[in-house]
Amino acid sequence: MRLQASAALVCAALAASAVAASAAAAPAAIELTYMLWGSPSEGEVWRGVADAFEAKHPEIKVKIEVADWSSYWQKLRVVVAGGNPPDIFAMDAPLYPDWQSRGALLNLQPYLDADPKALDDIYPITLEAYRSADGIYGLPRDFQTIVLYYNKDMFDAAKLPYPTADWSWDDLRRTAKALTLDKNGDGTTDQWGFWSEIGDPEPFWGAVVWSYGGDIISADRSRTLLAEGPARDAWHFIAGMALDDKALPTPEQLKQYGTDGFSAGIAAMTVSGHWVVPEYAERGFAWGVAPLPSGPKGRVTSVNSAGFVISKTTAHPQEAWEFVKFAASPDGQAALAKLGLAVPILKSVAEGPAYLDQPGPKIDQRVFLDALSYARLKPSFRGYEEWATVVGDALLPVWNGDAAIDDALDEIGPAADDVLQGQH
Repeated sequence: MRLQASAALVCAALAASAVAASAAAAPAAIELTYMLWGSPSEGEVWRGVADAFEAKHPEIKVKIEVADWSSYWQKLRVVVAGGNPPDIFAMDAPLYPDWQSRGALLNLQPYLDADPKALDDIYPITLEAYRSADGIYGLPRDFQTIVLYYNKDMFDAAKLPYPTADWSWDDLRRTAKALTLDKNGDGTTDQWGFWSEIGDPEPFWGAVVWSYGGDIISADRSRTLLAEGPARDAWHFIAGMALDDKALPTPEQLKQYGTDGFSAGIAAMTVSGHWVVPEYAERGFAWGVAPLPSGPKGRVTSVNSAGFVISKTTAHPQEAWEFVKFAASPDGQAALAKLGLAVPILKSVAEGPAYLDQPGPKIDQRVFLDALSYARLKPSFRGYEEWATVVGDALLPVWNGDAAIDDALDEIGPAADDVLQGQH
């Protein structure tokens, strides 16, 4: 009995040793961290993308970290400065030149050279923001074109026709004035014809300036052009809507309703990207989308993208590239299209059912795609964030009625140029 027990113990020990040896021989999974801004629901979709990637690459695990916009950039700066950046992180195209110039990003050109067809299906304009003289340091993840949103209920109540592709900015101004109302007769406006975020060029004023024949910044990124020639004419148009017609709520008036006048149901029209679609879908009014109106020099909108970049110091550059490539593939892009927050970068996905027949409101999704034919890239340059703050701060008193638009423009030029000169 004693001999049998000893033999059993020896066998058990040998089996345990074999299991331990096998475990020791099996390589540990490589773990990548992907950091991005967004909502918890976006994090869930990205978790699904990562799960699908891991099923194809069982040797790689992907950790998804999501934070709101402000917290994301604060945390990213801290971890990068501390020498512990995520392997992959999301990038806003206008901020890309700053990050690329710091030497924080991996040059993706060698990986693209090894896979020449990787960019074939991507809308070309979305790639332009990521091109540098020595290669591409990031890839677009999705894109946004700006279109016109309108409240059908407000138009119907006023017996006004909906916006069309034939509209000019003057048509929009005239209609916005007609839809600015004191509905309860108390002497105070409680419905405005138009609202837009007007600190940043992307939603509204960039398109107006371009469509008037003006520009935002010089080609060499050394001079701000907002006060010059046709650009100043565009600002007079915008100020006329806001200050003469009073067709836009002032920033102070808006505060009592929130941060988005259209979403709050107090503005009949706005201009924005696809990112507002899920929010607007939850509102209790009918709405639709149309192309941006035309200006004296034609119709222009802006296009911007969120992108992927890989840390230059990642211990796993090839694996990180594989994840980026997968997320930019038809499977990854189709999953992201379901969020309804942006437009896929792949033509095959954007022009297929995953995007055109996505869940949510039944709007004309092609309006966002057609806008690419008259789109210009949102400005992207070193120092963009500081430059945009200078411009936005100088304009704020105008919209509150405390400063004249020409005085603000005269102030913006030198102050914004100081920022640009500091980058050269």
